[in-house]
Amino acid sequence: MHQKWGKLLFMHWRIEPELLRPLIPAGLEIDLFDNSAWIAIVPFTMWDIRAFPPYGLAVRGLSEMHELNVRTYVHLNGTPGVWFFSLDCNSATAVFGARTFYYLPYYNAKIELAAEASTIKYSTHRTDKPPAEFRATWHIGAPLAPAEPDSLEFFLTERYCLFSENKGKLYRSRIYHPQWSLQEATIEPHDSTIITALGLPEPTTEPLLHYAEEIAVDIWALQKQ
Repeated sequence: MHQKWGKLLFMHWRIEPELLRPLIPAGLEIDLFDNSAWIAIVPFTMWDIRAFPPYGLAVRGLSEMHELNVRTYVHLNGTPGVWFFSLDCNSATAVFGARTFYYLPYYNAKIELAAEASTIKYSTHRTDKPPAEFRATWHIGAPLAPAEPDSLEFFLTERYCLFSENKGKLYRSRIYHPQWSLQEATIEPHDSTIITALGLPEPTTEPLLHYAEEIAVDIWALQKQ
């Protein structure tokens, strides 16, 4: 698939790897930076969603939608990638497709995004179980220099595959996009039960924030590992 992602906020917190270990398949290693695991909430919007190759026409119910995911970082035999704990989406068609063809833990949700100048308001109310909500307002700041390969920003954002599991088997999907053009961001006090819904403690410290206005992404089909 080809997609565009935008109005995207990376919210990252340090977390003890031992808390994440029961939620991640044994075949995957938790990726660490500075001896710490990381967990993220990532709200954004998606559009221009099409099959490739060749690029097809947009499909009704699948061409644009909002999403919020909770993720961490893992590697398999030295290949770094993303592990998703949950993905909330306001397209029932996309939820069904991602569950069926990518074995990803998608949930139906009502999601609203409002952007005005440099401020974005975002809210999610999951309609599946377990219940979960997220509400936040953030403000977009100045552009940042491209992340260096050995930096924390690079570790957290430059991930080019995702992993999933089905019936005890691990799968990988390759992802391509140019390097993120990140910007500073600040956030007002926010409400969230999206991490608590996983059985993990909701972070109480301030998140590390990075914003991205738009990026084009290509995603390939799953391959069994």
